[in-house]
Amino acid sequence: MTGTPDLSPRELRVLEAVIQMYIETAEPAGSQAVARRSGLGVSPATVRNTMSELERRGYLLHPHTSAGRVPTDLGYRTYVDGLLRFPSPSEHEQQALAAELPGPSTEMKNILHRAAQVLSVLTMELGVALAPTLDQAILERLELVRVSSERLLLIFNLKSGLVRTIFVQIPATVASEAVAQVTRVLNERLAGLSMQEVRGSLAERLRDAASPPGGRELLNIFLAEGEEIVAQTMTSSEVHLGSARMLADQPEFASKARMRELLEITERREVLREVLTSRSHSGVSITIGGENLDPALSDLTLVTASYSRGDLRGVIGVLGPTRMPYEKIIGLVEHTSRLVEGLLD
Repeated sequence: MTGTPDLSPRELRVLEAVIQMYIETAEPAGSQAVARRSGLGVSPATVRNTMSELERRGYLLHPHTSAGRVPTDLGYRTYVDGLLRFPSPSEHEQQALAAELPGPSTEMKNILHRAAQVLSVLTMELGVALAPTLDQAILERLELVRVSSERLLLIFNLKSGLVRTIFVQIPATVASEAVAQVTRVLNERLAGLSMQEVRGSLAERLRDAASPPGGRELLNIFLAEGEEIVAQTMTSSEVHLGSARMLADQPEFASKARMRELLEITERREVLREVLTSRSHSGVSITIGGENLDPALSDLTLVTASYSRGDLRGVIGVLGPTRMPYEKIIGLVEHTSRLVEGLLD
């Protein structure tokens, strides 16, 4: 909590009532209903004056077609930072999450895909999950396995337990003994480094390596192409999405044009990957409307929580309209991230 801005207790109560009513009904809140909801014991006229002041200061908007008010991004931010209480998900929600997520022996990508789907269903928003970035993953050992006369399978065994593989083309003249010797050299020079360090310094670390008998040809492949080979194994920060259909019933996406815009966002995986990656060390992170740097997300809220497995970090969360039940969603996202961590251990 970062506290509330310089608003009076009455202004905070009125702002909270407007936001809660708008979240529940998707209709602008009128002064009479807000007076009842806020429990302040003042007249609708007094509440109307307070709402006008909140509008003047940028916390509320007054739609032209309505006498009521709706929250602005600033109003939502004040609500999230200073007025929310973050209860744990209900017992029913916790049981639903535990029941729908796969078991701990399941492959990571299946856990994350399922987690995004379950969050979509429980929140009625778009569930999102980012597989861990591998930059800081520690390389435990490398293996080179010959699968044909001109092809090797390069296996990266990471300290976290993850395994990444890539095929490497080699000349048919490279002997099996040379493959074993080059494997030893690679492990001597690279084991214990982060994947980012491996990528950035592979050529330098191998340049003065003594050539094993018959292995110079193979070693030269890693000198010339090693950075690209490692880079290909690090492009695994896959974005998993739940179903966008969960948002179809929300009034914000009633028009075909708005729904089309949402679907276009889901197709821009590289944009979502960049946004989510920037939040992988942030714990719980909430960006509301115009706080999002990408204009395509300017009327959406993204709620995420990071999860970790050893030296790997990823992100799980939901994307939806700024009018969302923040209290419920933040609790669900945070709880799901902890469940995912437990399954990955």
